[in-house]
Amino acid sequence: MKIGVVGIGYVGLSNAVLLAKDHEVVTLDVDAARVTSLNAGQAPVVDADISARLARGGLNLRATTQQSDCYLGADYVIVATPTNYDPKTSYFDTSSVETVIRDVIAQNKQATIVVKSTVPVGFTQRICTKLDTQQVIFSPEFLREGRALYDNLHPSRIIVGEKSQRAKVFAHMLRDAAESTDIPVLLTGASEAEAIKLFANTYLAMRVAYFNELDSYAMMGGLDTHDIISGVSADPRIGNYYNNPSFGYGGYCLPKDSKQLLANYADVPQNMIRAIVDANTTRKDFLAQQVLALDPKTVGIFRLTMKAGSDNFRQSAIQGIMKRLKAKGIEVIVYEPALTEDTFYGSRVINDLQAFKDTSDTIIANRRDPVLADVANKVFSRDLSGTD
Repeated sequence: MKIGVVGIGYVGLSNAVLLAKDHEVVTLDVDAARVTSLNAGQAPVVDADISARLARGGLNLRATTQQSDCYLGADYVIVATPTNYDPKTSYFDTSSVETVIRDVIAQNKQATIVVKSTVPVGFTQRICTKLDTQQVIFSPEFLREGRALYDNLHPSRIIVGEKSQRAKVFAHMLRDAAESTDIPVLLTGASEAEAIKLFANTYLAMRVAYFNELDSYAMMGGLDTHDIISGVSADPRIGNYYNNPSFGYGGYCLPKDSKQLLANYADVPQNMIRAIVDANTTRKDFLAQQVLALDPKTVGIFRLTMKAGSDNFRQSAIQGIMKRLKAKGIEVIVYEPALTEDTFYGSRVINDLQAFKDTSDTIIANRRDPVLADVANKVFSRDLSGTD
């Protein structure tokens, strides 16, 4: 079977590598550098499992910048292009997804188009009506940046938003390519699948916000956050996981997905979804004030990335702290090896670690690192357990 994959970021590339063991997979991207990298067997994203699998070889996988090469003859075309949140409309910008759908329809009337990009609830139904097509289905993706292939090899569940034979075939392709067995497969309506994605990520955002607000309370009262979290999480209904305090929930998915879900609630009574969105701003305001109370002249930001093993710092929560400090006139410098520029949003980038340490009065670290042990007295972090 031929499968086209549009977009070779974490979602697209992990799906492409997963399926290329058993199928012909042709990936499409507008970034020629990514295409060249992938064709040379190099992963254009930081993911150890993807890199190892590409190095091992034996995959029926290639990349292209030509639409026809990807679309013509494809049985399935997976769409994994960005859907950034537009604050002006309070909705995702789905224009890249819509463009791909139009292009595939124009070139291949037989292909089933599987949208993996996160979209608003009702998108699939609307686009099918708008374009008078039945080619589009939706299948939510549940992965972590830096562990994308692992999460596709060991999925918690596989969900496809259509109760049809083609949806079942696609779900079984994903299941058969995985290493785990007994993977739950759920076929739902399109809008239900879209809602599953948004509600799942908003729940995770809520959990992050909950333990962050617990930490804020403990800091204000002089209490031991770690002891409180340990006692609370010992309840098996709560669980001792995803409970490490941070500067807020960030990354590409949780902030935008929770805001999109809030927008979908426009005509539905709610209190909690709004609170989850607002809690992230409150947390950043509070922690910025804690840093300002230290009266630093120069604040160093140690790493912009949200998670270990990732090179992605889109919407990382630490950037919100940076903006608040700079608004108060504090000089902010950045240590981030993933950056090649001399500045980041107007802040100096110093990638000589010793120079960075020497220049900083206070060092903000979303996650603690052994390389900061010699300047532990300068480090401000809410990382209590060393986990993401």
